[in-house]
Amino acid sequence: MAGGGTAVLCQVLSGTGGVGKTQLAAYHARTAWQAGAVDLLVWVTATSRDAVLSAYAEAAVTVTDPDDPQGAGLDDPERAAVRFLAWAQSTDRRWLIVLDDVSDPAHLNGTDGRGDLWPPARPNGRTVVTTRRRDAALPGHLIDVGLFTKDEAVDYLRAKLAARRRRDDPGQVEELARDLGYLPLALAQAVTYLLDLHLDCATYRVRLADRARTLPDLVPEDSGLPDAHRATVAATWSLSIEHADRLRPTGLARPMLHLVALLDPNGIPATVLTSPPALAYLTEHRTPDGGTDLDVSPRAVGVDDATDALRCLRRLSLVDHTPDAPHQAVRVHNLVQRATREALRPAARDMAARTCADALYEAWPEVERDTVLGQALRANTAALTAHASDALWQPDGHPVLFRTGSSLGHTGLVTAARAYFQDLHTAARRNLGPDHPDTLTARHYLVC
Repeated sequence: MAGGGTAVLCQVLSGTGGVGKTQLAAYHARTAWQAGAVDLLVWVTATSRDAVLSAYAEAAVTVTDPDDPQGAGLDDPERAAVRFLAWAQSTDRRWLIVLDDVSDPAHLNGTDGRGDLWPPARPNGRTVVTTRRRDAALPGHLIDVGLFTKDEAVDYLRAKLAARRRRDDPGQVEELARDLGYLPLALAQAVTYLLDLHLDCATYRVRLADRARTLPDLVPEDSGLPDAHRATVAATWSLSIEHADRLRPTGLARPMLHLVALLDPNGIPATVLTSPPALAYLTEHRTPDGGTDLDVSPRAVGVDDATDALRCLRRLSLVDHTPDAPHQAVRVHNLVQRATREALRPAARDMAARTCADALYEAWPEVERDTVLGQALRANTAALTAHASDALWQPDGHPVLFRTGSSLGHTGLVTAARAYFQDLHTAARRNLGPDHPDTLTARHYLVC
């Protein structure tokens, strides 16, 4: 944000929920104010147009001479906002406006006869925007705020533990940071939880891995959230999903995220999420748009629609979408996945899991020549099995389970293939019985 001395009039801090955008903006604003670098500091919680108008109206009262006859009408938020922005445009005083948590850039755009609420570009003025959005229409210089590095995450945990005179096993501290995906929000809430309950990192990791516990069970209650957090880690992304689902193509972002949540967070091939099974799932599970009914017989979702749904998720910083890397086109934080899965009813999760299995099998080439693609498909099948293994054995063993083992063998990973089919045979016996054809097939592959 310092910009190396270069004057940047508007800076946009963009990133997924929980990376610390608001805290960065607050630190920047506080530092500028304490250094005497600004004469007016305006902090706006910009979650709605009304909230922006209210903050501007309050600022207008501050900068307006009470004896100025033009100050009349400041009790009208729209007029007061216009008054304040006109002052910001013409004044020689130095100002800094922070628009925190812009949920929708349209709230500030001058459309439908409404005034434009973006602060003016002035040499003596600075604007900082924090948002989960990545819309190209956002003004100013975009700064992607990412996760902590491994060292930053570990140092953070160690410092919090040391403040309570705790000396946890260094290896367990590192593993806990990795389990939480180096997400600052999750780290802060997790360490607060384990300190409050007098748990060590190893015990907390056991609880975190326990699928019987949901994310809300593993963080403090709302009244005990640290660092003025407004929401738990599990609730952080819910509003983003709602906004993404309202973007065109309407109603596809949420069901797309259901599929993404069951696959490999480190990279999902584009061909999986745009395969015929995935498109059929999106068509069937498209979310109704607010109170606006969709057509009785909505048109089938196409490849372009599915790709646009991924772009919607990216615009809200819920996934990373890089079409130039087709074998790992979609990446997602593991806690976003977990929160999404936990919000699904078991039957809905199983249906999404079977769709993912169908999509993986459809995307698998008959002759596997691309080793990178093969490895990505195997990794995604492994992730799917870990998240919803029971669904892949109903009513029979899904073909993708056998295709994964064959892929290992054809790639030359004979030892890995043998171990895989041994596990598959055990799972088939447990789920289908010793005499089921799929159990015998798994045994045949094991013998071969």
